Amino acid sequence: MAKIKHNNFLDTVDDYFLQAQEKGILHLYAEDKSLTGRFITVKGKSLYHFGTTGYLGLEQDQRLKAEAIEGIKKYGTQFPLSKTYISHPLYAELETSLKALFNSPVIITKNSTLGHIGVIPGLVQDQDAVILDHQVHWSVHNAVQLLKPRGISVKMIPHNDSKALEELIKDLKGTHEKIWFFADGIYSMFGDCAPIADLFLLLEKYSQLHLYFDDVHGMSWTGTNGAGFILQSCEELGFSELPDRVMFMATLSKTFGANGSVFICPNEELHRKLKLYGGPLTFSAQLDPASVAAAIASAKIHLSDEIKGLQDELKGKIKLCSRLLKDTALPIVNLNNTPVFYIACGLPITGYEMIERLFKKGFFVNLGLFPAVPVKNTGIRFTISRHNNQKDIRKLVKALAEAFEEAIIVSDSSRRRIAELFKNYNWNASYIKQLEKESKSSSKSNLNSNLVLQCFKSIDDIDKEEWNTHIGHGLFDFSGQQWLEKVLSASFMDESGLNHKTNFFYFRIVDQSNRLVLLTYFSLERLKDDMLAPESVSIAYEKQRMLQPDYMTSRVLSMGSIFSEGKHFYADVNHSAINDAWRLLFKNLEELKREKNGQMILLRDFPDDHIHEHLFKQQGFIKIGMPRSCKMLLADCHSIKEWFSKLSKRNRRHFRVDIEPYLKDCELVISQEATKDLIHQYYVLYQNVQKENIAINLFPYPEQLFFEMNTHPAWEFLELRTRDKEGKLLGVVFCYTSKECYSPALIGIDYNYNASHAVYRQLLYYIIQQGIAKNVSEIDLGLSAAFEKRKLGANIYNTYAYLQSDDNFKLDVLELTQNE
Repeated sequence: MAKIKHNNFLDTVDDYFLQAQEKGILHLYAEDKSLTGRFITVKGKSLYHFGTTGYLGLEQDQRLKAEAIEGIKKYGTQFPLSKTYISHPLYAELETSLKALFNSPVIITKNSTLGHIGVIPGLVQDQDAVILDHQVHWSVHNAVQLLKPRGISVKMIPHNDSKALEELIKDLKGTHEKIWFFADGIYSMFGDCAPIADLFLLLEKYSQLHLYFDDVHGMSWTGTNGAGFILQSCEELGFSELPDRVMFMATLSKTFGANGSVFICPNEELHRKLKLYGGPLTFSAQLDPASVAAAIASAKIHLSDEIKGLQDELKGKIKLCSRLLKDTALPIVNLNNTPVFYIACGLPITGYEMIERLFKKGFFVNLGLFPAVPVKNTGIRFTISRHNNQKDIRKLVKALAEAFEEAIIVSDSSRRRIAELFKNYNWNASYIKQLEKESKSSSKSNLNSNLVLQCFKSIDDIDKEEWNTHIGHGLFDFSGQQWLEKVLSASFMDESGLNHKTNFFYFRIVDQSNRLVLLTYFSLERLKDDMLAPESVSIAYEKQRMLQPDYMTSRVLSMGSIFSEGKHFYADVNHSAINDAWRLLFKNLEELKREKNGQMILLRDFPDDHIHEHLFKQQGFIKIGMPRSCKMLLADCHSIKEWFSKLSKRNRRHFRVDIEPYLKDCELVISQEATKDLIHQYYVLYQNVQKENIAINLFPYPEQLFFEMNTHPAWEFLELRTRDKEGKLLGVVFCYTSKECYSPALIGIDYNYNASHAVYRQLLYYIIQQGIAKNVSEIDLGLSAAFEKRKLGANIYNTYAYLQSDDNFKLDVLELTQNE
């Protein structure tokens, strides 16, 4: 439905991280003078450490420390030379040990991120295709970006959706040599596993399929000799060695206790090719002697009987934690046998509240936050390691249960709300029992109890004076909104066979004294997910929609309507309960979206840094950039001469050169009552623009809408015709007049004459002329074409929307597509 531009995406991530940083959750510093693994000191407070990824605790093993120190003494702090020329003396031993550990040829890399960058571009050839699991690690996503300039097809499937994967394989196998699927073995946030059995069935079924795993979180704590989750799964499926079309990246850091990563190749030929040339593998500095020495010491432990005892000790603690959690009423995502646990919080505000309380209770855990997880899937991620003893684990589970109860009350959430935000998860029996108990009792709310929300389905149920005083502006004044409601609420079938209908919902929130606190309206309609995406994306999607009309579309509950632009709400910012009013609205919107099978909620047309922004983000809304809004302010402009005099010298020249010479060949005809045949001509011209201008990619409006314009006194048609006898219709603008605003809502153009007669520019000029004649204070020139409108004196405003989606999948698919 919307795009997140790259710089805007970084701003969005920064916004969320900044909020967490301000709350003392992210970008912290450990203050310990020495570390044991069991505790960590933050802001002067010693906390139980449940955030490590060193699950076996080998980073504190004295043997690894001693060998690292000895490595520095013998060989220095680094060996500053590329491995392409020569490796330092310890490398050969490490490679031999790792080859024995994995029973496959290996390539050692500086870290997993550089490893993926070094390996993936060499693996995937120009005639291949790539499929990503939606939640595969960021480092894999990043490496795959290097394939796109080569024209390699990159697709994405929903997380762990084997059926979607097979459908894509079927689509791609006829046009590509190899099909690569990238996934994690153990996923770093939720701790869930790739569906290995299903993937291996597909591997057997489709000879073109190749599997590539990031298994850094499956390393050491599981598998024979700690070789990890992928090799363990292969063994369980009856494979004595890594299958020929399966490969994975493991780690020498995290649980392994040292530094670096290792790529495990299924055969010697591939190993030779990748080691010979692979970007960072060729040109990056090699691992320092201390890291290699520590890795050798760890490999010796892995290849000994000791590793089994370490694994069993950790697995016993994982089992204890799982058993304790099952007895709580906590929403545990994917309760399984991995060291990673995730407590669902839902909205960011609940996660913030819960993690603050855990810190106060003496526990260091991690916050699962956007973009690592979908914004409405915020949660508490904690890990179990050998450093944690049983008493620590029991204390943690008790603290989690207490913090959760406190957090959902303070953030006005509930178990039911969280369960609805985390769809398709199997909750533990204790949670379900408490969930059922909650649903039978009256739900407690932390919101101001004096607030009353009223919801109406028609503008006719709203007081006209109140509406026009607080919201009604331009196209959506009371009369205009009545017209919009009548026209857009009617069902109609478009050319593709999709049935369109807009439902309107009006929300009015008052306090006990009936003082208006919040007034707004929303429309529920089907929108294209690429509505604001780059044109190249929309062109590709439109080809797909010829076969599948609803491809990449969503039912969106959007503030205002797609037909209007502007401030679609009134909020009494001086009211003490205004924030509670917004939260009350959002809860009702969630219920409405679920009832109507919507997928997204969109708050539209906000300026940057407005007063409600922080609250919106806490409630799980992502800030996204919209096309710039263009308005002509006419308060001090009462004639076309005054307008012209206010233009800059450069813009006056633009008018004289690019518009004025064409005026003599054309004339403006203003009509309020057009014939049926003329409206049909209008509609043909509108369709020209609708099909051509996909910068804002919308479904076309039905012809009936233009007939309805013909029946409303506030609508008029500005026709641009040639001055000859034929009086050929070159373009038309559909304009609405309200008390203070002139709104050119839609436009139609005969593109055969646009260049020769400057049709679009002439129409812009006549819109301004007519707006001045109407004696309005503002002309709402709408979105897009800001460059042309600015040259005629329009003010340009950056506008933003706030999107709350059930899942990030479609947004990430758009991001993936628009970077191709």
